Amino acid sequence: MNLVGIDTLAKSPLADGDVLIGGRWLPAADGRTYPVHDPATGALVREVSSAGPGDALAAIEAADRAAAAWRATPARRRSEVLHDTFRLMREHTDLLAGLIVLENGKAYRDAAAEVGYAAEFFRWFAEEAVRIGSSFGDAPGGGFRHVVRRHPVGVTAFVTPWNFPAAMATCKIAPALAAGCPVLLKPAPETPLTALAVAALLAEAGLPEGLLNVLPTDRAPEVVSTWLGDERVRKFSFTGSTATGRLLLEQAAANVVNVTMELGGNAPFVVCADADVDAAVRGAMDAKMRGGGEVCIAANRFYVHTDVAAEFTEKFGAAMAAVRTGPGTEEGVALGPMINQAAVDKIRSLVDDAVARGATIAAQGTVPDGPGNFHPTTVLTDVPEEARILHEEVFGPVAPLTTFTDEDEMLARANATVHGLASYVYSRDVARALRIAERLEAGMVGVNRGLLSDPAAPFGGVKQSGLGREGGREGIEAFLETQYIALDWPTD
Repeated sequence: MNLVGIDTLAKSPLADGDVLIGGRWLPAADGRTYPVHDPATGALVREVSSAGPGDALAAIEAADRAAAAWRATPARRRSEVLHDTFRLMREHTDLLAGLIVLENGKAYRDAAAEVGYAAEFFRWFAEEAVRIGSSFGDAPGGGFRHVVRRHPVGVTAFVTPWNFPAAMATCKIAPALAAGCPVLLKPAPETPLTALAVAALLAEAGLPEGLLNVLPTDRAPEVVSTWLGDERVRKFSFTGSTATGRLLLEQAAANVVNVTMELGGNAPFVVCADADVDAAVRGAMDAKMRGGGEVCIAANRFYVHTDVAAEFTEKFGAAMAAVRTGPGTEEGVALGPMINQAAVDKIRSLVDDAVARGATIAAQGTVPDGPGNFHPTTVLTDVPEEARILHEEVFGPVAPLTTFTDEDEMLARANATVHGLASYVYSRDVARALRIAERLEAGMVGVNRGLLSDPAAPFGGVKQSGLGREGGREGIEAFLETQYIALDWPTD
């Protein structure tokens, strides 16, 4: 089907329903629906079909039927479908960004940037699809040959979050399809419309039926349990909280399902005594405020050397306080609403706890009057080590600042967390910055840079921030199995 306008996507079913199974748009088998709301106003966007276990099983069957033909499809053809999807996403940037603003609340500029980032996964993995390699060589002891082949892992199942409804889907879909695997996708219940639009674009680009099955639902445990309990599902990828990731790992273990997990973060942002403070402030705004702070790699804790603490606090506080907050559709807005009221309540509780323990609100923005899940930009100083905000993921526009003088002591504090996703370091001395970066227990480190994500680079964490990597060459490796063939071919 061709992609329709925002009004149709937002207010009417796609064709006959919102559940995509085997190339057909269907209602949930039992007729269940659930509401999607605009976080900027609380208004109902529309009722969306809520897939259940029966739909989940039907999706597995559709993916399994489509698997053999797609596996046998030449890599060049798979690549062309992904290239065409990249082009279509770029052509429909305004429509896709509008959907993200509508269901996620993100400021339009952030939503448009997300669409560009999400589309790049199709371009990158279109190029990787034709570079899946095999090898052939002699056995060192002679007498036979080694043939090593790479094959698609099989049916894949994905669960994606609401904070990047386009990019978190495409970073999984693109490498899976490039590798030759069919896909089952359960988007976040808060943001299903963007995923449905991406699916429509893939169909328009020529993706055969059954290779992408999308199941919006507000009963995720029933759908995901069905997938993980079926032996035909051989790969599972999840992006979300560490707590949920632990539960899903237990379920995946029953059938020894290959897993990729991108989980929570608690990123430190280090400003050294010799840092370019203006550059550090710009980087801090990027690392903290991208997506309103509702980002797993967002800077969560700031460690600022005492020599530059006053200057950094003043300039960073002024930048945070100047951020315009409001509905993402309004021109000039840089911070939209949080995803729901529960998110606002959690952020407030973390700020209140820090202040109760002695922290000071050094700078704060304003929020619009009226409805919406808004929280003001906030900078906290003198935050004590025992404050919850230094140990829990904030997921919002709040920046707690602490100071340091001793590098070793700062690194001990920065690494004192079960998470290890992202970190940031600012220093004019590249040797110092790299020394600190290498000692930070994180899967990704930004050195004098507040933006990390790149489809051409491996994205992922260490410790309880996840397993495996997405993006880069590693991204397609996650969807390939290695087969070794011992070939009787005498060499004498």
